[in-house]
Amino acid sequence: MHFNKFHSACSLLILAFITTVSSNVFSQSHPIKRMGSLNTVSFDDAWLFARFGLQADGTRKEEPAGLESGSFNDAAWQKLSLPHDWAITGPFRIELDGGTGKLPWKGIGWYRKHFTIPAADANKKIFIDFDGAMANAKIWLNGRYVGTWPYGYTSFRMDLSPYIQPGKENVLAVRLDTEQWDSRWYPGAGIYRHVWLVKTDPVHVDHWGTYITTPRITEASADVNIAVTVRNHSKKDARATVRTELYELDAANKPTVKVAEMKATVTDLRAGEQKVIESQSTVNHPKRWDIETPNRYVAKTTISIGGRVIDTYHTPFGIRTLEFTARNGFLLNGKRVQIKGTCNHHDLGALGAAFNLSALTRQLKMLKEMGCNSLRTSHNPPAPELLELADKMGFLVWDEAFDAWKKGKRKNDYNQLFDQWHEKDLTALVYRDRNHPSVFIWSIGNEVMEQQDVALTKHLVDLVYKADPTRPVSNGYNDPDGGRNSGAAVALDIMGVNYFFGQQRKWDADPRYANKPTLGSETSSCVSSRGEYFFGTDEYKNWQISSYDYAKPGWGCSPDEQFRTNARYPHLLGEYVWTGFDYLGEPTPYNSDETNLLNFRTDPNKKAELERQLELIRKNNPPSRSSYFGIIDLAGFPKDRFYSYQSHWRPELPVAHIFPHWNWPERIDSITPVHVYTSGDEAELFLNGVSMGRKAKSAGKDYRLVWDSVRYQPGQLKVICYKDGKQWATDEVRTTGEMKKLEMSPDRTVIKAGEDELCFITVKVTDKDGLMVPRSHPVIHFSVEGAGEIVATDNGDATSFVPFQSHDRPAYNGMALLIIKAKKGVKGKVVVKASSDALMTGQTVVTVQ
Repeated sequence: MHFNKFHSACSLLILAFITTVSSNVFSQSHPIKRMGSLNTVSFDDAWLFARFGLQADGTRKEEPAGLESGSFNDAAWQKLSLPHDWAITGPFRIELDGGTGKLPWKGIGWYRKHFTIPAADANKKIFIDFDGAMANAKIWLNGRYVGTWPYGYTSFRMDLSPYIQPGKENVLAVRLDTEQWDSRWYPGAGIYRHVWLVKTDPVHVDHWGTYITTPRITEASADVNIAVTVRNHSKKDARATVRTELYELDAANKPTVKVAEMKATVTDLRAGEQKVIESQSTVNHPKRWDIETPNRYVAKTTISIGGRVIDTYHTPFGIRTLEFTARNGFLLNGKRVQIKGTCNHHDLGALGAAFNLSALTRQLKMLKEMGCNSLRTSHNPPAPELLELADKMGFLVWDEAFDAWKKGKRKNDYNQLFDQWHEKDLTALVYRDRNHPSVFIWSIGNEVMEQQDVALTKHLVDLVYKADPTRPVSNGYNDPDGGRNSGAAVALDIMGVNYFFGQQRKWDADPRYANKPTLGSETSSCVSSRGEYFFGTDEYKNWQISSYDYAKPGWGCSPDEQFRTNARYPHLLGEYVWTGFDYLGEPTPYNSDETNLLNFRTDPNKKAELERQLELIRKNNPPSRSSYFGIIDLAGFPKDRFYSYQSHWRPELPVAHIFPHWNWPERIDSITPVHVYTSGDEAELFLNGVSMGRKAKSAGKDYRLVWDSVRYQPGQLKVICYKDGKQWATDEVRTTGEMKKLEMSPDRTVIKAGEDELCFITVKVTDKDGLMVPRSHPVIHFSVEGAGEIVATDNGDATSFVPFQSHDRPAYNGMALLIIKAKKGVKGKVVVKASSDALMTGQTVVTVQ
């Protein structure tokens, strides 16, 4: 099946924020808290945890028998709430693999939860939904085995009904085993996403049981089709009425105006039977979803028996068209949109893999501010909340399933699961996400070993088409020649290319692929350390990397070079930069990961050179434990590269950014190159009021302006940027005084009690005039009083082994981060302080409501 135009399905369920859902959800004061089944409650609180097998310190604790039993004595186990990552507390250990963050993530974790189901629910179906559990999950209820789901990134449901004891205490036990899982990056460990308890009538909408498509869209109207899978879990036949109404949905998940109603369908269901009920309606003057105005709708589906509503199910969706062409690029609602994307792993820095909505929202806001309009879920199914945020905020999503197929990159990666689980995992991903308007491309893999396997590629593509034929399917190739020459890429709708764009002209001339669009599924891989600048030809020092933004691994390129490639081939759909944020693990170039050799599978000379480098790294055992790839560092502080992308991706925004900083007392009269990122087309640089010259960009060639003969003198550097001959933007950096004080800036001043909302507080080391002092590294002590508590600290330093939970954190190049939350059940003021020897204490106040 090959096609260029996709009228898409749109947004689905599974998005989580809170606890119970009110039955009066269509009141203006009651947003929908959890999409999907109405009678859904959070199951995150009151869990007990114990760790066995490999311990954090490298010792081993044997796993006793009977941990799944309802009568097992778990009184001494750790009390906690989900989501939970048991490995993020560390400690970092130098002997552990830098590729997975030098954190002790391998072990066996047991979770137990005691709970009661009312006796009145004896005739209900009771399900438990896991948004993700890392890894090899096995579940028991009251000592009886319920089931398993090994892939830690997949969302899945278990039916507790056969094992539940209504009116009595029940004990749920979950065993996770990361000792039998391998990863190329930090995967986390534990029940690291949300868990939900779902109660339904025996006759109900099935799990992920709605599928919405919009096959015809005009300015005047849009046809909306819905396929509802209804399941009869009872032992009796039933006659059910299925009805769906469509409403506009606001940003707070409140349904507002009713826009259409589908004709009710009466259906007879035999005991144990399921049926798909299809309905259609028309929305007049549809409000389309796009990246500027992400309009959403919600379908409210009800099932009635004998005139009584027994089940309600909510499905958010959007109305928009997708078109992918080989010559005219990607069109969203008929308008050309260049993909300005970033790849991101799933960890949240100092929080590890444990999901938090406010942390992810903070990341996406930063990417949006930079000009990013698309996200690649590298290289696995994301948390379901990412899709809802993308729907709301206007991001397009490349939704990816796997990093490996049958042939692994690690001994115990997905290759161990592929034969038995790939169809279940891939189908689960598509069923869960296929109603989200943000999802516009499915990806069946990343740099897999079988890129030339024609039959296997087609098999996976066909599995996706079976679940959703409305979107294109792609794959991330780091052997694009092999994928094309073998014919495997013929099965794909879009050619995803990781690096190696030097062959683009040849690929464009290949008649087999004349109509196949190409997208940079990974680009650049530039590496840098925030605030570090090395001069001459030296880009690497003290396990850090110069922030002049030229350093890259052998397969990568600078952002400037990728921009030039995109300009040279304007028909490319766009790019996904590796990566938006730094992440735990993969500290290239201080990373001995042999899978990096796969990037040179067709170049023996470069492969041999890299092998020599990897051997040297293994001998030196670098302290690096997180990546340098990010445009934004692990703490969420922008690097200089942020302004390169912002200048290029948001040309309408006045941007000017000078680097490096101007504190170089050891470089008096030494040449100190000055670079400027700007969305203007010309700029003049001044040192202490004296012009260093005016420079102009050459379109399609220059993406920064460089003054490479500036001799350092302390004082002020100022740049005035111009666009079309008119002053456009300015920036300046100054030589600062000595460290004098700590300044604190919270990202919000009010947080909500009873929710998992976090406050991120940026701390800067400044001089008496409030200028941040670069290259300053004082140890900062954090404290809070009142209604809040400290969650984590960070500074963006990829070599720091200070535990993220420590209340003492050295600043890194003048900055540090503090993360706080509300104490459970407490409201009021939180007084937050940052202190350091000989510096004026910083203070801020956050209110918990």
